[in-house]
Amino acid sequence: MLLCPVHNCHLALAREERRVVCPRGHSFDIARSGYINLLQPQERRSKKPGDTVAAVAARRRLHDRGVTGPLLHAIVETLAASPGDSVFDAGCGDGFYLGSLAGQTGFNAHGVDISIPAVDAAARRYPGCEWIVANADRFVPYADRSFSMALSITARMNAGEFRRVLRDDGRLLVALPAPDDLIELRGVGRDRVARTLETFAHGFRLVGRRRVATVADLDAVGVGDVLHSIYRPMRSKPAEAMRVTFSLDLLLFRAA
Repeated sequence: MLLCPVHNCHLALAREERRVVCPRGHSFDIARSGYINLLQPQERRSKKPGDTVAAVAARRRLHDRGVTGPLLHAIVETLAASPGDSVFDAGCGDGFYLGSLAGQTGFNAHGVDISIPAVDAAARRYPGCEWIVANADRFVPYADRSFSMALSITARMNAGEFRRVLRDDGRLLVALPAPDDLIELRGVGRDRVARTLETFAHGFRLVGRRRVATVADLDAVGVGDVLHSIYRPMRSKPAEAMRVTFSLDLLLFRAA
């Protein structure tokens, strides 16, 4: 299913012992932790795009504390995956959601993210899944109709590519930060649902929608981890213990 990311190539990649290679000879090494880096130089805006090592570590500590457990449970219920599914996660981060879902369900799991530290962490924690470094905003390096399900969990969205790699009647779960997500640290956020519905108006139809929220009493270290893991936190003073809200809008689409 994996395709060569080189512009005007996109031929199938065959796996060898320590690399993947296409018929034109484009070759990509498999890292020791098991991930494959398909990111092309022109597809990055900086030398180290995506989440930093510190942000990845902070998110992992929050996951390990169980803070995001209720959100994961809601995603499991909404997606309703089965062992026979093949699932793609665009912007998988450290792999928590996809890796946890795959561990519970046993489906075939493939995660893509632009951050090498995030994908490396995912590969080390969840070796049973396939992890790829790539820019899914530009090109999802998989063949047409490869997947029965796709995920975009607080990540960027590429409607055209998602539809291309999804099978007919496949499902797409999009998780958006709700307006009250991290309200104690960032203030009231904007409602992203309407704009997202417009993004997927062509090629998808909405079949389910729900909001899930949970609160966690975090010490100063935990609050510091949240601040390290979010984009442009609206806070300048040092972290202190507080109750923090985590909230997602879940939109379930079916490919039309």
